[in-house]
Amino acid sequence: MIALIQRVSEASVTVDNAIIGEIGRGLLVLLGVEQTDTAEIAEKLAAKVMKYRIFGDENDKMNLNVQQVDGQLLVVSQFTLAADTSRGLRPSFSNGAGHAQANALYQHFVSYCRQAGMTTETGQFAADMKVALVNDGPVTFSLQVN
Repeated sequence: MIALIQRVSEASVTVDNAIIGEIGRGLLVLLGVEQTDTAEIAEKLAAKVMKYRIFGDENDKMNLNVQQVDGQLLVVSQFTLAADTSRGLRPSFSNGAGHAQANALYQHFVSYCRQAGMTTETGQFAADMKVALVNDGPVTFSLQVN
């Protein structure tokens, strides 16, 4: 499972010309699910996302996590993160989880964040989405867990 996280001052996701999820200060989380992923991996990655220290403290050092700054999460499924781009000029998606597994683990990730007390908005799984954001920094990290 791969989470591409972006520190944002605001972000939203639109489906069929309607905003279905939006946040202010926080993290936009693009989430890719691979075939080998499990609920345990989803929980570990969600915990890492929520605890990852990428917000500035009083000295403007990256020492605070999204919870410590009362931030929010916008979690958007992003199957292309699971692509193998090591060969050729066209990505291979053979590592990506199937629809049912990917959706279940995406929903599990979101539920875990909400149960931890995070305000968590979402996109719509497998929809054609338009994601808008103001990347604060810019600050972007790719996170994975074992």
